[in-house]
Amino acid sequence: MPQVVRRKPIVAIIGRQNVGKSTLFNRLTGRRLAIVEDLPGTTRDRLKAEVESLGREFTLTDTGGLELTPEATLAQEINGQITLAITEADIILFIVDAQNGLLPIDTEVASILRPTKKPVLLVVNKADNEKLAQNAAEFYRLGLGDPITVSAYHGRGIGDLLDAIVALLPEVTPDAPMIQDTPQLAIIGRPNVGKSALLNALLGEERVVVSPLPGTTRDAIDTPLDFEGRHVILIDTAGIKKRGRVGIGVDRYSVERSLRAIARADVALLVLDATEPVTEQDLHIAGYIQQAYRGAIIVINKQDLVADLQKEELTQFVHNRFKFFSHSPVVYTSAATGQGVAEIIPSALKVFAERTKRVPTAKLNSVINQTTARHMPPMKKGRVLKFMYVTQAEISPPTFVFFVNDATLVHFSYQRFLENSLRQHFGFQGTPIRFVFKSRGEK
Repeated sequence: MPQVVRRKPIVAIIGRQNVGKSTLFNRLTGRRLAIVEDLPGTTRDRLKAEVESLGREFTLTDTGGLELTPEATLAQEINGQITLAITEADIILFIVDAQNGLLPIDTEVASILRPTKKPVLLVVNKADNEKLAQNAAEFYRLGLGDPITVSAYHGRGIGDLLDAIVALLPEVTPDAPMIQDTPQLAIIGRPNVGKSALLNALLGEERVVVSPLPGTTRDAIDTPLDFEGRHVILIDTAGIKKRGRVGIGVDRYSVERSLRAIARADVALLVLDATEPVTEQDLHIAGYIQQAYRGAIIVINKQDLVADLQKEELTQFVHNRFKFFSHSPVVYTSAATGQGVAEIIPSALKVFAERTKRVPTAKLNSVINQTTARHMPPMKKGRVLKFMYVTQAEISPPTFVFFVNDATLVHFSYQRFLENSLRQHFGFQGTPIRFVFKSRGEK
């Protein structure tokens, strides 16, 4: 009888380095979520994504390449991530390589997986043709049942693998309805400001690899979190380097993933270093967030390293530098000591609520009428801008459509005046506001 779980089943991809785990992850999810590079050690953290097959859903976890005798500290921490993935998994996909054949490390990994008493599917990857598929026979020696031959690169055997996974999925008993408005919070910043350490502090466990070396995080990693009954998604990202310092291959893809993480997030947690609070690169990254119209809170990390930190003065300084984020909350933290970490999620959820706020049309028009009557727009070539009607068209970000006599008469300074008035009356803390001006008769 299948076991009963109260969450989506978790399927973990395990194997030594460079057997194609990330390629298989991308193939099963149908998206290029994991960085694929023909170099061992490209994947370092656990990546998670939701997969649906034959009406069943599960969470797929990708992991870094397993090293049984790691020499470097980073490799040891990667092994720690794999151990956590095995512990939480309901099904394990053990990936081996048809081209290289059975190696001693595969035998040792199998000896680690057998005592777990969890269902293990032995997946022989890189079986790109029938001759290579025949090589799978030697993997019977691992004692993990019938090998499933696939080619993640070419898509061979993926349907059979999904069928095998679905057959082993435990029964799911939902304990609550799915929440549709799950906030996605992206942890953004330049390299080595403590983004991954903050994520671990928020989760209360070593979920991602933390190293003093810049560039440790390479993928944008989605991690679910239940915060006081509210389901949120935390996205850890690679540090965004200056354009001239972005290399090729993995380095470039990492930055691209970080920028895409900003685009799909609801709120960006812009992490600064208290010892060097606002650099030109910080301003550059903030510009990406602003251009994407994402909500933002400013997280000043490593406050424990700054003696006599004057928070009021620093907050004012930060808001002056980030003029387009002068409405955003500032949170002071230390991932190392845990100071201030508990304030991050509540602040981000408040910004998320502001992004999804709707203003009644009648109240909105009343405020705009009072605002324009108090401060008439300046004339342009003898013509005066006239407001006829305004409505909120969208949320996330809050978007307001103004119907005017001539949209070309709108000056950016007067638009800023209107924005300040809306913020004064309705809040919208931490989120950009988008304005659309339509001339009379314009659809």
